[in-house]
Order: sequence, then structure tokens, then C-alpha cells
Amino acid sequence: MAPNSLQLLLLVAMLPLCWAARPLDESSRAVSSENGAQEIHESSNVFATSDNYTRRVLSGCGTGNPIDDCWRCDPHWRSNRQGLADCAVGFGKNAIGGKNGAIYVVTDDTDHDVIDPAPGTLRYGALQTEPLWIIFSRNMNIKLKNELIVNSFKTIDGRGVNVHIAGGASLTIQHVNNVIIHGVHIHDIKQTGPAVIRGSPDHFGDRGKADGDAISIYGSHDIWIDHNFLSQCADGLVDVTEASTAVTISNNYFTKHDKVMLLGGHPKDSFDKGMQVTVAFNHFGEGLVERIPRCRFGYFHIVNNFYSPWLMYAIGGSEGPTVNSEGNFFMAGTFKEVTKRIQDDGSSIDGWEKWNWRSVGDVFQDGAFFTDSGSTGGGNFYAKATSFSARPAALVASMTNDAGPLML
Repeated sequence: MAPNSLQLLLLVAMLPLCWAARPLDESSRAVSSENGAQEIHESSNVFATSDNYTRRVLSGCGTGNPIDDCWRCDPHWRSNRQGLADCAVGFGKNAIGGKNGAIYVVTDDTDHDVIDPAPGTLRYGALQTEPLWIIFSRNMNIKLKNELIVNSFKTIDGRGVNVHIAGGASLTIQHVNNVIIHGVHIHDIKQTGPAVIRGSPDHFGDRGKADGDAISIYGSHDIWIDHNFLSQCADGLVDVTEASTAVTISNNYFTKHDKVMLLGGHPKDSFDKGMQVTVAFNHFGEGLVERIPRCRFGYFHIVNNFYSPWLMYAIGGSEGPTVNSEGNFFMAGTFKEVTKRIQDDGSSIDGWEKWNWRSVGDVFQDGAFFTDSGSTGGGNFYAKATSFSARPAALVASMTNDAGPLML
């Protein structure tokens, strides 16, 4: 790779980039109410197909969603993109991504060479060692040839354009820190590998088979996954494993998938006892079956999410995780119980009745119910599973109305 290529590419960032603002149609703007949550989301016309995702009318700022209100109320956010890094909440709130680094502009949507990627490609920017804030010059559909290795101190920022990572390989965040993935559509990901892949400017090597998750997070910390669309992948949508911690998964739109989110990968992985993950302000849409999320060992704050009817269970776990469910809106379908304790070799740790799982301020519709266990009170039992103050569940519809990529 030519040493001056990155410097030349970064100069592109100085050129004016134009984005057309999407007009708001006031006649179709939905009004938030606790009892009308289903109608609000249905009227939003969120999803066409996984290949042609159509954004609904945006709610703007001032919805009560602290992440969105932090940056969307600034009319000049395009000239201060890196201000997004100051807006995270939850256990991943310290993830700065590529803040204070250069702007890298993706101008090439191909992924022909995973050992010597071309400057201008997403892969070339993601594997660099210096902090980079990665943006896109135009709408793109990127089919990754093999898994994309994302290095530390990177932000992938799809705001202002329509970016799909689809039909190919997944994103891998492995043994790194300070990564932000924001505003992209990731769907129809396939199993790939084994393959030889470059992971940094000075190293490439053998990689095993990638399962086909949308985003895999291994042994990493200070990670923020925000405002993405995730659907129809070969395995999971977001997996957080191998002692990863300090992770926030927020404002994403999940739909049409079986195993949604795995937090802790194996019953023998006791090193996940220190895992802390926040799952907040997400819209869990139609056609989701299970693992919304599925937790092992650690501490999990599941807060202010909107749940459409699930097809097996919503929140599951084993190996004695601490689950703090606050201010969520659960709508049941055929299956009413939100929770499921799972038998997988380690499920009898202390007996599930002693695991600390509680529901505080959640709203349950159409017969949905949450089975508490362990201590349902406050005090120190849930301190490690509390990452910020929950908003009232009555606000969930408005706070999650703009989940997924924002076509601003």
C-alpha cells in the first residue's frame, strides 16, 4: 500500500459534500402516546425490504431520547460530525471512536482485495492504526468479500447517505477498543472464510470461518453500536463475547431474524462475569424470534426499548446474569412471557430463582409478562447493571420512532 495514499484520500474531506435534507411531511407525523405505541410504529412506514430500506418521517430532536437530543438539535452537525462521540450513554458512553482523528472518505464501494485493499475503500480505512472518522461520499451498497476487521479508534458514520453492507461478509471488532458503528444498514450477511485477510497496515494472516453475524464483538471494550438497521443474517445480528465489556447497543432497528443478540458466548466462559452491556432505545420489530437479548454471566441494562411481538421469547439468559429491565414497552403476540431461563450446562448456577432479574417501570401489552427472580429491590444488587436513568415507558414510542439509520 502506497504510504501517501491515505494522506491524499484525507484531502477529499476538505471538499464540500452536499446532502439533500429530507422534508418533513407534517400530515403523516405520528403523535406519541403510551397506548398508541403500535399505531405509531405501524404508521411510520419504516421498512420496505432489506434491499430497499425506506426511512419514515423523522421526529426531529427533542423527543426525550438523550442520544439524539445531544446531536440532532444542532443544525450544524454536519460540520461537527465528531461531536457524536460526546453523545453516547450507558456502559459504552466512553467510546470515542475516531474522535480527534482525520476524516476518511469512502469513495469506492468495492472490496476486491482483502490483503491489499485499495485506498478509498471501507476496508482500507477500517484497518488503519490511527484514529479515523470514516464517512461516505455517496449512497453505497458494499458487498464485503471477507469479514471486515475494524481497528481501534474508528467511527463508521453513515449519516447523510444511504449505506448498505449486504450480501457478503460481516464486521468484526476483535481485541480492540473505541469503535463506533453508526447509521448503516447491515443485512443478508453470509458465512465466509476461511481466508487470508489483512487486519492492519503491517499484518495479514489466516482467519477461520466467520459465522455470518452482522457485527461480532470479541474481547473488546468501549464499543457503541447506534442507529443501524440489522436483519436477516446467517447467524446473529450482534454478538458480544470473549470478555468484551463497556458496550452500548442503542437506537437500532432489528427485524426479520431468529437469534438477535448474544451477550456472552459459552457456558464455560466465566471470564464474562465482568461483562457490562447497555441495550437502549432500540426498536425490536416484526419477525424476531429469540435472544432479544440472550445474556450470560454479566450485567445487562435493558432500558427504554420498544418490543414488537416476539416468536419465542424476548429476554433470555443462563449462568446467573444480572438483568435490569427498565422502562421498556413490551407488546406480546402468541408468546406472552418476556423472559426465559435457558438450560445449557451452566444454567443451574445458584438456581435460577436466585438470579437477579427485575422489571421496573416496564409497560406490558396484550398479556405480556416478565418473571422476576432473585432480589427485585434496589441497593447494590443492580448497581452494576444500571448505566443511566431510565425514562418513563410512556415516552418509548417517541424515543424509538427514529431507530435505525437516519436519512437526514
